[in-house]
Amino acid sequence: MLGGAVDGTQRLQATSNELTVAAVTGDLEDVHRATIASTRAQTTLELVAAVRNKAVDAFTEIMRMQA
Repeated sequence: MLGGAVDGTQRLQATSNELTVAAVTGDLEDVHRATIASTRAQTTLELVAAVRNKAVDAFTEIMRMQA
């Protein structure tokens, strides 16, 4: 499940990068698309990182309980 989220995040980041390059080179008429894609990729990355951190914390707590 986490792997799928990471793959999705990578796709969003790639789309964001493509739109950013298009915006900088003047090939993109609607700069808002690049801004929205960038924000979406950033938010998704933050969510995936938070879920990963919670999973690591839970695993650490479980390992402490067994000791």
